[in-house]
Amino acid sequence: MTYYGGKELAASFRTVRGNTIKIAEDIPENKYDFRAAPDTRSIGQTLTHIALIPTFALHIHSNKVANLSQVNFPELSQKASAEEAIRRNKAEIVAFLKSEGERFASFLEGLSEAFLGETVAMPPAANEAPKSRFELLLSPKEHEMHHRGQLMMLQRMVGVVPHLTRQRQERMAQAAQAQGARAH
Repeated sequence: MTYYGGKELAASFRTVRGNTIKIAEDIPENKYDFRAAPDTRSIGQTLTHIALIPTFALHIHSNKVANLSQVNFPELSQKASAEEAIRRNKAEIVAFLKSEGERFASFLEGLSEAFLGETVAMPPAANEAPKSRFELLLSPKEHEMHHRGQLMMLQRMVGVVPHLTRQRQERMAQAAQAQGARAH
């Protein structure tokens, strides 16, 4: 199928989740209730939501569902919403991000090329062609990246410079310093 298999999916997901965990660690706990606007998730709620993102994929693919019309999405959503509603402190959210992330990455790591190449039928209401498990298993990482963008904006709003920005600034400063040393 491809040269990008289960081990690569797992490594890529671990990188993304690791960056999310760094954001969670960088934001002070007293800012976890911050909301950008009414009727939006707080920082803590967004992080908890991110921790739960792989839940649907794990259910679908660990049960080898071949047709998404067989999945009770309202029930899964209700369970995820109930889990999201549990009040957690910063340490609990960080631990939850780590454990759920590793659970998903470990699942991905063991997937065969044949399994990733299987197709899954979409529900009739979606009016979409079947998709490969590989494509569907990219979705949790993509979903997490969407919310990570929101978190990076929230970091700025609470006065925290995102770690990836700090790292880029450090690299640029080092490059400028090295360039200056060569000019002398």
